[in-house]
Amino acid sequence: MTGQANSARAYDAIVIGGGPAGTTTGALLAERGWRVALLEQDRHPRFHIGESLLPRNNPLFARLGVLDEVRAIGVVKAGAEFHSREHGRSTTFYFADALDASEPTAFQVHRADLDHILIRNAERKGVAVFEETRAVQVDLPEAAGGTVTVRTTGPAGEGEWRARFLVDASGRDALLATRLGLKRANRRHASAAIFGHYANAERSTGRDAGNIAIYWFEHGWFWFIPLRNGITSVGAVCWPAYLKTRRGSLDDFLDATIALSPPLAARLAQARRIAPATATGNYSYQAGRAHGPGYLMVGDAFAFVDPVFSSGVYLAMVGAFDAAATVDRSLRAPAAAARASRAYERRARRGLRTFTWFIYRITAPTMRDLLMYPRNVLRVVDGIISFLAGDIYRANGVRWRIRLFQLIYYLKSLGEPRRAARAARRRRANVRSATP
Repeated sequence: MTGQANSARAYDAIVIGGGPAGTTTGALLAERGWRVALLEQDRHPRFHIGESLLPRNNPLFARLGVLDEVRAIGVVKAGAEFHSREHGRSTTFYFADALDASEPTAFQVHRADLDHILIRNAERKGVAVFEETRAVQVDLPEAAGGTVTVRTTGPAGEGEWRARFLVDASGRDALLATRLGLKRANRRHASAAIFGHYANAERSTGRDAGNIAIYWFEHGWFWFIPLRNGITSVGAVCWPAYLKTRRGSLDDFLDATIALSPPLAARLAQARRIAPATATGNYSYQAGRAHGPGYLMVGDAFAFVDPVFSSGVYLAMVGAFDAAATVDRSLRAPAAAARASRAYERRARRGLRTFTWFIYRITAPTMRDLLMYPRNVLRVVDGIISFLAGDIYRANGVRWRIRLFQLIYYLKSLGEPRRAARAARRRRANVRSATP
């Protein structure tokens, strides 16, 4: 049962945020016997974007005991399609071709349903869940082992919560990074999004029915994500400068943007949007650090770059598993907290670096060429498929194949210097246009 505002407010750990990062961290800490309070500003189920998952999410769901529930709400995703009008072709990368094919599929989900499953699971495991409870002030200790105080507001009035440790899983609100002055716009990447949900979009059939499709266009790229109940999520991730050209309604602007990609527009010719379009501003950022005395940042509360590789939920949950182990060690041995937290941040940054290298280059002509005409020398393509599946942490041959792919990318760019230089100049100009 969801906690009430007049419940006891002294805990071992407080988690702010009821998304995948917060609910996973809370559930794992509760399993270890700690008293955990989770403060969520909304009430589940609530809408959230980020609907495409990776195969390596599946073992994490299984460990939490919710894989069957996720399967029941999901559309099976066998691979990722990349469509290039410039090349006049498309390529599909199937997860079954990864170096480790033990997880050959992933799921596309309505995030409201997924997050509801995860928060109720955390509650079942013993987390005291307080929904419609917004953190408005956080007082941090000066040293590990001190007391964290969180003040909240909500329908039941103001509240005060104390704990030995705080996990900031507040998502793009980035509560601590913002309040501590650590949140920085990503100066290497700037993107914004406009999106909507559609009924009666043209789906692929058979094995490809649940694939995510990526369409490049002049100002960025589109996603096409099949969901349950005949709903399809469609969005454009583009340079903020392009969004600034909007005149008129957001719905009309989304329609005009989709028209810039005739292959995608054809799939939506008979579709209807079932809710108003939504837009986000420049949303690429990273905090200067992910930890301090008595706290950790997890998932989007630490950094967010771009959703092109569907990495958001996966990185949040992997980070949550690592965060739970770090908090557990810190609570048991406060003298080891700083060392454990530094190790946590190194691992978080390593995973982020792997994805961001590709994200920074996803619209580059060289990257489009390599993805449209893949060559599986030394199984490098299978290694990239493993990356697309989220398999970036294990020592199983993926890492050196990623490095080989990077070398191929650089050599090809050097072979076409003028083209690469033009793309780099355009990218720098677009990033500058988003800088305040």
